[in-house]
Amino acid sequence: MKRKYFISKINLKKQRKIYYVLIGLALTALLFGVLFIFLLNDSNLLLITESINKYFKSIELGNINILIKNLINNSSYIILIWILGISIIGIPIILLLLLFKSFIFGFSLSSIIYTFKGKGILLSLAYFFPNKIIYFITLLLITFYSLSFSIKLFHFLFLKKQINFKESMNKYLKILIISLISSLLISIYETFITSYILKFFNI
Repeated sequence: MKRKYFISKINLKKQRKIYYVLIGLALTALLFGVLFIFLLNDSNLLLITESINKYFKSIELGNINILIKNLINNSSYIILIWILGISIIGIPIILLLLLFKSFIFGFSLSSIIYTFKGKGILLSLAYFFPNKIIYFITLLLITFYSLSFSIKLFHFLFLKKQINFKESMNKYLKILIISLISSLLISIYETFITSYILKFFNI
């Protein structure tokens, strides 16, 4: 009994370390994305401004086609990371995907504020909160469990450590389902609420 408790305590500490490292990497990439705009020259800044303006002006109000498009965009990353978690060689790719997505979040935030100035702060709040924040948390969650599952698989295959593979796989599938439900709810919010809020600003 004490041995099991001791082992579970060690595993919990290891899991916390992984999660803290992921949060640290994600926040670093997010910050770099925010600051990256200051490294661009005038022609690149003009291109970003035009792209942001074009994007916001082309926003369509909620319909099923837009919902499907948003759902594909949000869930494809989740599914890809989940699949990579099953393969041991997917660990570095999973981390790169998290870093890339975090960078894009940060860069999108600073680009909107740069383009619309004071109005950009309100637009950023409307665009990112709460949907993008929840998606970011979901991304961290699926990344954490993908890495954990991949590490377990490595221990099982190469270090011959015994694990309950069926139990681990069932838990991993549940995490995928939770993440996809989260993606669906986010997509519904973006399609039928965020689009109307952004149109309200009459950009």
